[in-house]
Amino acid sequence: QVQLVESGGGLVQAGGSLRLSCAASGRTFSSYAMGWFRQAPGKEREFVAAISWSGGSTYYADSVKGRFTISRDNAKNTVYLQMNSLKPEDTAVYYCAARKGGLGSLGYDYWGQGTQVTVSS
Repeated sequence: QVQLVESGGGLVQAGGSLRLSCAASGRTFSSYAMGWFRQAPGKEREFVAAISWSGGSTYYADSVKGRFTISRDNAKNTVYLQMNSLKPEDTAVYYCAARKGGLGSLGYDYWGQGTQVTVSS
């Protein structure tokens, strides 16, 4: 069982930056691949980024590639999403998630409650 708690969301102007954090409970955090997803009003949840259990591999949606960076600190049981050059279309509730096994955009077993990111134009 893994429990996830996101933080770091807020209101930022277009072009600005935010760093999201996701703190995980449990001693087996380092065995999970982690991902970030987002859901904008009226839209389906979409994949944003993922990182392997070791942090050695990452994977991004095309819409955020080059602007967002996912990282993790297994000693702190925390995964991060650094978001730069934010655009109004990045406005959404952002969720972190955990899955056993390798990197991917599907098959996540555990989810956080989400944190709101709002980008003003």
